[in-house]
Amino acid sequence: MTEPARREYPRLPQVGVGAIVVRNGRVLLVQRGQPPSEGLWAIPGGRVELGETLQQAAEREILEETGITIRAGDPVYTFDVVQQDDAGRVQFHYVIVDLTADYVSGEPHAGDDARQVRWLSAAEVERLPVYQVTLDVLKKMTNLWKTGE
Repeated sequence: MTEPARREYPRLPQVGVGAIVVRNGRVLLVQRGQPPSEGLWAIPGGRVELGETLQQAAEREILEETGITIRAGDPVYTFDVVQQDDAGRVQFHYVIVDLTADYVSGEPHAGDDARQVRWLSAAEVERLPVYQVTLDVLKKMTNLWKTGE
């Protein structure tokens, strides 16, 4: 039997997935409830489990974290999160793949490790403490922000 992946101080990098879901000109974001980036707003997602495709993991994670059912699409952005503790040991190491996703159904409610979940306009996103990579991804996908507030 394999050892479950550890969130903190992993032996190997962990694969994570996020879903960029836009509905009526607003993007679905969560306020993170756990490190890394605790308290910041970010694209919802989580770890890929053994045997899951990226799309399956995104669909499961978004439902668990936000209560929203999605249909995951193609990868659009990949990045690393490597965070060291004060002693220089790797505390977190994720390789994250963000996918586009279509909204299917559901009303947002915070679940799993999210403090809050909301549909946010581009103007609202600019006023919140947002994870820098989330801002970078959303800026690259400017076609998602067709309807302002």
